[in-house]
Amino acid sequence: MSVLVLVLAVSAACCLGFGFVLQQNAAQRAPLGDFLSPRLLIDLMKVPRWLGGLGLMVAGMALGAIALGQGEISLVEPLLATNLLFALALSRHQTKQSLGRQGWAGLVLLAGGVTVFIVAGEPRGGSAVTDPLRHWTIIGAMIGLALLLTTYAKRSRLSAGPVLLALAAGLLYGVQDALTRVSGQHFSAGGLGELMTGWEPYAVLALGVTGLVLVQSAFETAPLRMSLPALTAAQPLAGIVCGVGFLGDRLHADTAALAWEATGLAAIVAGIVLLGLHPAMPRGGAPRERVPDFQPQ
Repeated sequence: MSVLVLVLAVSAACCLGFGFVLQQNAAQRAPLGDFLSPRLLIDLMKVPRWLGGLGLMVAGMALGAIALGQGEISLVEPLLATNLLFALALSRHQTKQSLGRQGWAGLVLLAGGVTVFIVAGEPRGGSAVTDPLRHWTIIGAMIGLALLLTTYAKRSRLSAGPVLLALAAGLLYGVQDALTRVSGQHFSAGGLGELMTGWEPYAVLALGVTGLVLVQSAFETAPLRMSLPALTAAQPLAGIVCGVGFLGDRLHADTAALAWEATGLAAIVAGIVLLGLHPAMPRGGAPRERVPDFQPQ
C-alpha cells in the first residue's frame, strides 16, 4: 500500500469528518419547509459555520479524488470510512464526553476492520471492464436503490427518513467516487479535452449536488448519530462494488481471504454503528415541523 495514498485518504477522512459535524450543527436549525429542496442549500449558504463545513467537505473530496487517482477504490474507500473517527473527535470536543467502552469498542472495530479488509484483500488494479452493459447495470442499480430509499424517506420524514436519506447519499457518493476515478483516468490519458467530452465529470457534479441535498436534509431532521453512520457505511460498500464490478479492482478471492474480507467489512459497519450512536455525537434539536425564523448562526 502506497504511503501517499494512505496519507491522502486519511487526510480526506479528517476533512470530511470535521465538515460533516459543522454542517449538521447548522443544518439542524434550517426550516423543515426546505426538506429535500435545493432551497435548503440556498438558506444554508447564509450560515458561516455551514460554509466552513462545506469547505472542509470539498477539501476532503478533492483529497479523496487525488487518492483515487493514485490507488484502487477498494483500498481508498475503507480508509475514507474513518471520517467517523474525526467526526467523533470534534463532537467529543464540543460535548466534553469521554469515549468510554462503547467509543473504544467502535474505534477498535472500525480501525481493525479497515486493516483486516486491506490486509486480507490486498486491493490491486487490473483491467477495467469494457462492457457498457455491466457499467450501467451496476450504476443503475445504485442510483435506482438511492431513488427508492429517497421515496420512502419522504413518507417517514422524521422517523426513519434521515437514515434512509443518508443511505441514499452514501450510495450516490460511492458511485461518484468511482466516476471520479474514471474522470481522472480520462484526464491522464488525453488531458482536459478528453475529460470534458466524456459524460463522467458531469455525472460526478450531478451526483455531488444531489447527494449534498440528501445529506443536508438528513442533517436538518435528525441528530448526527442517526444519519452519519448510515452515510459512512454505505459509501465504501458502494465504492467497492463499483471498483470490483467495472473498474478492474482485484481482491484475493480464495475462501480464507473472502472470509477475512467479509469479517473486515462487518467490523467496519459494526464500528461505524457504535461510534455513530456514541453519546458524544451531537443530538440535535427537538423535532420541529416548521422554523420560519431561521437565522444564520
